[in-house]
Amino acid sequence: MSFLSADSDLTRHSYYAATVQRTAGFPMLSSSLDCDVAVVGGGLAGLSAAIELADRGYRVALLEAREVGWGASGRNGGQAIAGLACEQTVIEDQLGLDASRQVWAMTLEALDLIHQRCKRFSIDCDWQSGYLSLAVNARKARELHDWHVLMRERYDHDTTWITPAELPQWIASPRFHSGAHDARSGHLHPLKYSLGLARAAASVGVQLFERSPVTSITPGPTVRLTTPQGEVRAKHVLLAGNVYLQGLAPQLERRIMPVGTYIVASKPVDPDLARSLIPSRAAVCDTNFVLDYFRPTPDHRMLYGGRVSYSTSTPVNLAASMQRRMARSFPQLKDTAVEFSWGGFVDISMNRAPDFGRLPTEGAAAASKPHHDNIYYLQGFSGHGLALTGLAGKLVAEAIDGHAARFDTFAKLRHRTFPGGPLLRTPALVMGMAYYRLRDML
Repeated sequence: MSFLSADSDLTRHSYYAATVQRTAGFPMLSSSLDCDVAVVGGGLAGLSAAIELADRGYRVALLEAREVGWGASGRNGGQAIAGLACEQTVIEDQLGLDASRQVWAMTLEALDLIHQRCKRFSIDCDWQSGYLSLAVNARKARELHDWHVLMRERYDHDTTWITPAELPQWIASPRFHSGAHDARSGHLHPLKYSLGLARAAASVGVQLFERSPVTSITPGPTVRLTTPQGEVRAKHVLLAGNVYLQGLAPQLERRIMPVGTYIVASKPVDPDLARSLIPSRAAVCDTNFVLDYFRPTPDHRMLYGGRVSYSTSTPVNLAASMQRRMARSFPQLKDTAVEFSWGGFVDISMNRAPDFGRLPTEGAAAASKPHHDNIYYLQGFSGHGLALTGLAGKLVAEAIDGHAARFDTFAKLRHRTFPGGPLLRTPALVMGMAYYRLRDML
């Protein structure tokens, strides 16, 4: 996987890693064991499922190829936002309005789940309420206002509309036209939250193993998973490794693309200046297709994310280019240096809707062997998974426990494969995204 070497480099110089204390960690799997459910992936989705399953009395083993929270779960922008990466109309068009309302309600439940787990397991992850969605021009403002009205009338979700005259009270930036404020969403320190969930999972009886990559999966009534030094036999399996499952689950590979996203954190600034930039201390996203996202930190830095790479190549002069993007939104920070720069890869689906389901059997083996619906997967969060991953883990646990209705609502969503085959998928995506960048600029 060509993106893995770039991804390893992007783990360095992370503000999150520099501001959290990892414990001794968890052992490597070096033996054979039997369990009820094996979870592959120690990110937010896998940890959430493990906790839910252990609460229901299942014996759970979690296998993480590196360290818990190593991937997007511990490196993302920290924005916990209601909804999906796609518009609700994508869900409406496929499943109808009633199911779309159910999906929206579940995304709000995902936010509540964060607070419940932080309270139950005493996880301090720097939660800050509030989210601003901002338009950069009048045309995009009309689109955002239409969304604001639709969500109020059709989904009973009320946000505060911010006019151009009111906007300076919310953000000290010349770049934005108007926006909407959602008090229920917010932001947090994702690595603190991920490590808190790992400790929580261990406390409820989950066996966690780090540095234990799964090298093969043998389906059957009892699924066998092998690692370099061990083996797990489980009645059910959850694949929650997202882009890192490519090669292990080739049936899923064509339905997502690894897309690089990048973040910087400035040096600390004067507290009064920091408070003046975003007085509410809310998380912020613009509404461009290729968007910028940013938020203040408790130690008075600006954490600014934006640039994406659809070719899996890290942009040159990443810190300097991201500092210029930050200064475009906040000229007050044009002389403020960047202290941390990092990034990672997220799993984008074709329609940006989440892709949940059970692993199908393909090829000649499908005709000659019985099919077992006991390998589940979660992927396609499309850069909008900080809250939704937790809810997804809960839905898998419900399904394994015999109550699959909510999981199957998501599983009914249809997903197209990316065009171009193994050699042309990435170039085709790069060309397609160039169109959206041009549309944003115009």
